[in-house]
Amino acid sequence: MNMRAIAQDTFGGPEVLKVIEVRRPEPGPAEVLVRVCAIGVNPTDSWHRASGGLAGGQTPVRLGWDVSGVVEAVGPGVTIFAPGDEVFGLPRHPQPAGTYAQYVTSPARHLVRKPSRISHTEAAALPLAALTAWQALVDTADVRPGQRVLIHAAAGGVGHLAVQIAKARGAYVIGTARSVKHDFVRGLGADEVIDYVQVDFSTVARDIDVVLDTIGGEYGPRSLTTLCAGGLLVSLAAPSESYLADEARPLGLRAAFMIVEADRAGMLEIAALVETGRLRPQIDTVLPLELAAEAHELSHSGRIAGKIVLTVD
Repeated sequence: MNMRAIAQDTFGGPEVLKVIEVRRPEPGPAEVLVRVCAIGVNPTDSWHRASGGLAGGQTPVRLGWDVSGVVEAVGPGVTIFAPGDEVFGLPRHPQPAGTYAQYVTSPARHLVRKPSRISHTEAAALPLAALTAWQALVDTADVRPGQRVLIHAAAGGVGHLAVQIAKARGAYVIGTARSVKHDFVRGLGADEVIDYVQVDFSTVARDIDVVLDTIGGEYGPRSLTTLCAGGLLVSLAAPSESYLADEARPLGLRAAFMIVEADRAGMLEIAALVETGRLRPQIDTVLPLELAAEAHELSHSGRIAGKIVLTVD
């Protein structure tokens, strides 16, 4: 049985993404086959499309990690799911998963049950971005009530979820965003929003306990100046940002670079926040799977507030 998927046989701009037909996969031991309903689009998808990323320059490439759908079949040894279960998660990350498709296989324990109060479209927007925020703010930074947390690109895919997670942890949250997105960020629960176009955030953000940097470059060194003694900068930008740890140490500060990992325990915590109404993804644009290239073009535009999601008929 065949299925539709998005693939590329060269690296480059969004135009390299093509619809292909391939054989539907079969679940192996401890795996499930998921009939895909929706797929979240993330900036890392564009990086892999353009450069090969973790594929090491090998083609063809099948993009995508975020997935929400219905279990179609289970492989040997799977006891936690049965056909018909609605699930969502982040299969295999940081290894390739290829969720831009009608069907995908996943290790069973890289998925959890979809919260009943959200749609597949909303659920698909969560895994990579929400797990990134959770692992940065909770597992890495251990954000606590009353701490001051600065979140860069607070209207973005990771940022808008990070604001909500930090607030759920009882933090005082400051976000950076363009002025047109300030109402959006405040609506997420942010206590303050800084227009980074008009103001140098490092001159107004003070006594920060934790900075979440999704941007990199000059934002790292400037963010260090906002931290209080013992404060922590968590960078998601690139491995090259690891030099910040050496710069932070003599100042009595800390800095770390983090890559999100597939994480069932974290996904269960995220699902619980959704079920209690403390976390909700904001969807900017929904497009069919076949328009993956258009989704990537939108992702580059800088006009997005929240997430882009692809849906599968």
